[in-house]
Amino acid sequence: MNGEEICRKLEASRAEGARFERLLALAVELLHQSNSRFHWTGIYELFPDNVLRLGPFIGAPTDHVFIAVGRGICGTAVAEQRNINVPDVTQAPNYLACSTQTRSELVVLIRRGAKIFGQIDIDSHELDAFDGEAVAQVERVADFLADAYENAAHGGSPKSSA
Repeated sequence: MNGEEICRKLEASRAEGARFERLLALAVELLHQSNSRFHWTGIYELFPDNVLRLGPFIGAPTDHVFIAVGRGICGTAVAEQRNINVPDVTQAPNYLACSTQTRSELVVLIRRGAKIFGQIDIDSHELDAFDGEAVAQVERVADFLADAYENAAHGGSPKSSA
C-alpha cells in the first residue's frame, strides 16, 4: 500500500466520522502494515513546552515516551526543522536507543510551513531500510496528518488535502 492509498483510507475514515485520535492511530497502523521493513512505527506529538510526547505506536514498548527538542534523532529533527533518514544508527552520535535490534531510523515531521505538530518515527531492524519510495510514502501521510492537525486546532473535524 502506497502513501496515496493510505491517505484515501484515512480520508474515508474521516468522512465516516472518525475522531482525530483514531486517525492518528489508523495512520500508524496502515503505515506499519505497508512495509515489512517497518518494525516500530509511531507518532510523537510536539507540545508547547518543546517536548515530544509519544502518541499511538506499534512495536516494542519504549522508555522514550518524552523527548526534549534537540535530543536524539527525533528531537534533532524538530530542532533543525527537517526530516532525518539514518541508514545506520550506530553512526549517529545522538541516537537514543529504543531497541538493540534497531539498525536504521526515519523521522518525518508533521508540519504546515514553519508550524510543527509532531512527527512520524519509524525504526527498522535492517540497515538502510528507507529508500526514496518509503520516504515519499511517509511524507505523504505526514502531509495528510498536518491537515488533520491544522483542522482540529481550528475546531473542525480533521480533513485531508487529498
